[in-house]
Amino acid sequence: MRGNPMVFSSHIFLFYFLPLALACYYALWRAPQRWRNIVLIATGYAFYGWAEPAFMPLMAFTTIVDWLASLVIARNDCRVWQVWRTACGPVETLDHEGTRSRTQKAAITTSIVLNLSVLGFFKYFNFGLGSYNALVRSLGIESWQWNTFFEVVLPLGISFYTFQAMSYTIDVYRGEARAMRNLADFACFVSMFPHLVAGPILKFSFLAGQIESRTLTGGKFARGVAFLALGLSKKVLLANPCGKVADVAFLAGSPEFLDAWYGAVAYAFQIYFDFSAYSDMAIGLGLMLGFVFAKNFDSPYCARSVTDFWRRWHISLSSWLRDYLYVPLGGNRRGSVRTYINLILVMLLGGLWHGASWNFVIWGGIHGAMLAAERYHGKTGPFHRLPHPVQVGFTFAVVVVAWVFFRAKDLPSALAYCRSLAGFGDHPTAAALVAGVVFQPYYLISFFLAGIVAWAAPQTWDWTRSIGPAKAAVLVGLFWISIIVMTTQSYNPFIYFIF
Repeated sequence: MRGNPMVFSSHIFLFYFLPLALACYYALWRAPQRWRNIVLIATGYAFYGWAEPAFMPLMAFTTIVDWLASLVIARNDCRVWQVWRTACGPVETLDHEGTRSRTQKAAITTSIVLNLSVLGFFKYFNFGLGSYNALVRSLGIESWQWNTFFEVVLPLGISFYTFQAMSYTIDVYRGEARAMRNLADFACFVSMFPHLVAGPILKFSFLAGQIESRTLTGGKFARGVAFLALGLSKKVLLANPCGKVADVAFLAGSPEFLDAWYGAVAYAFQIYFDFSAYSDMAIGLGLMLGFVFAKNFDSPYCARSVTDFWRRWHISLSSWLRDYLYVPLGGNRRGSVRTYINLILVMLLGGLWHGASWNFVIWGGIHGAMLAAERYHGKTGPFHRLPHPVQVGFTFAVVVVAWVFFRAKDLPSALAYCRSLAGFGDHPTAAALVAGVVFQPYYLISFFLAGIVAWAAPQTWDWTRSIGPAKAAVLVGLFWISIIVMTTQSYNPFIYFIF
């Protein structure tokens, strides 16, 4: 059974793991870059193995296979021993427009199939088995059920590091990146603890140069601390109390109309501040280690359409899906109908990537259908002539309703909650108790502060570009308030740790 993961907003991470990791890392600041990469590998595996050491060999295995596959692609040589023996020699550069041999095609196929097979087994085995058994029971042939004595446990962060590793072999195959000669450098890319278990999902071509050469500066470190402090405050002061409101509302099953919307919007705030806070802290930790990661959120609830929302929400995932799924499917190059199909298919798969549940598929389908509809009407449709606040409000309402399927434990629960949002809920006796819990001053203040930050506050990325005395004072105050509040909170999940 898996233990509790080491979250960034915990005392064990902030006061023990992080200081020790930074001390070991900066002790080698005059040493060759490779030694610091080895420290990052060691700390990454320690961070990952905190919850369940048994899954560390799985990450190591996929790392080695992808690294060997990239060398086979670059050398066009399928003799594994020869590839391994000459790994430290020069690696061929592939022409982006050049044809690929059978050996190279076999290598990229092996990498993709292996990664997706591992991901599929751990993430979807239980879901597939449950769906199959439910189907045969509904058909009255219970004897066809497949009952197993074990349940597959999902490895922490497997969706994130699998996508990152796949981006490496695909980039090498496309000729957009050079294969790494040194296994330690590639293992550092996969296992670096700031982005290991919940992203951002960084393309290898974006980070390759920094793996081999990066600078450690006081400016980067100071901005990294600012990212960490702001992320911690968003997580502890906004996401966690909004999450408690959402939990109470969703556990009620079918709450009253106002309570249902309060809970659904609270969940929208929770998942945004939870995930953007993690991304802020990951970016900050990267800066403290000399890395510059990509921006992952850009005020998504200010979006004027669902298309605009996906330019702002989880940017690293939407970019990955665009570059490695939407474009290979044909993108918008094969006519309008194919474009609509591709948009819906990509979002359905994006929903399934989040978890093995029909709820996630429906969530992806809602977004895919909206993307296709917006593409059909174009930028000159009647919706785009509405006032800006109306566009933002409508988009947010669509996103909130879609989040219901993301949050609810199963499809019947999601449909019951949607009926409450529409004012047609059944309202069990327990639902009458919701208001007495969620309308307490602490939760109301946190909720309204979350709204102000979501729609009116500057982005962390922009606010931290320059840090003077006033901003430094704000950061110190927020950090210590967050630490004090964190000691009183027993509720401290990171939603995306389960994906």
